[in-house]
Amino acid sequence: MIEQKADCSHKMQKYLKLLNFRLDVVVRNITGQTGIKIISQICEGILNPEVLAQNRHYNCRKSEEEINKALHSNERSDFIFGLKQEYERYRFYKLIISDCDEKISEYLTTHIEKRKLDVDIKQLEKKPHKRINKNTIKGIDLNIVSFQFFGGIDLFTIPGVSHSNILTIMSELGEDGFKKFNTAKQFTSWLRLAPNNKISGGKMISHRVPKGSGRLKIALRNAANFIERMKETDLSRFFAKIAFKKGRQTAITATARKLTVIIWNMITKQQQYEPSSTYLFLDQKRKQIAQIRKKISKFGINPNELGIFSREKYKVAYEKKLYDNQ
Repeated sequence: MIEQKADCSHKMQKYLKLLNFRLDVVVRNITGQTGIKIISQICEGILNPEVLAQNRHYNCRKSEEEINKALHSNERSDFIFGLKQEYERYRFYKLIISDCDEKISEYLTTHIEKRKLDVDIKQLEKKPHKRINKNTIKGIDLNIVSFQFFGGIDLFTIPGVSHSNILTIMSELGEDGFKKFNTAKQFTSWLRLAPNNKISGGKMISHRVPKGSGRLKIALRNAANFIERMKETDLSRFFAKIAFKKGRQTAITATARKLTVIIWNMITKQQQYEPSSTYLFLDQKRKQIAQIRKKISKFGINPNELGIFSREKYKVAYEKKLYDNQ
């Protein structure tokens, strides 16, 4: 229904251009408060640009004079008729989407009350960085509802996961759907995000990801696509690394698979999201220490005096190198 409403918006914009109404130039969104009032008056037969420009909302960046200049029409009746039909269709889809939002919020509220989970909402952190757009379910706080729905697991802490992604997970799998998969590999394979390795005679013939996209796979790929535009997160750095090696499309699939594994582990093992930057494995620590040693030695400082050698043999090797240079 949201897709159908968007289609109506695109067709309204097309008819406005055919009528020489360049509303898209003076307003950011033709279905905003300024745009929708102007369209409703055009459908009523009011074509005077001065009268239409008076519908400007005070938050609109363009002035009434600029809006007036963009609304001089050729007054073709056939295009006005087409615009009126698309406007009525847009209003219809907007109405049934609001009814659907109420039904979803009612269902989620009653479902959580029936389960009677002992979840402390005070542990939940507020996330002002998670933007709530116009298509978000009205009437409920999805941050709290999802926290209760998944038994105290906060999926919103994962970078790139939005309200629509959470709703897709709820509708496609529910709270018990993850338990049907014994491992994360089975879950990613079911979603067709894991490589389909074809081996013959010990030789790898193909390892392409199988075709086919369900709603959940599309939602996870959309989340991975959004992660690309994020900065200073573990998943965005992972995306950039894969994109540099194998291209953007492969990076989207790989990041979506990584998201799938993270979500499966969080829900099945009842553990909160912990980014990899908060912990380092032993070999990663040793690599970083080696990099620090090299940088310090370039300034002529002896790392032995600072005590940053991770192993005794590195200390001996450095002292031997100094002796040879002398």
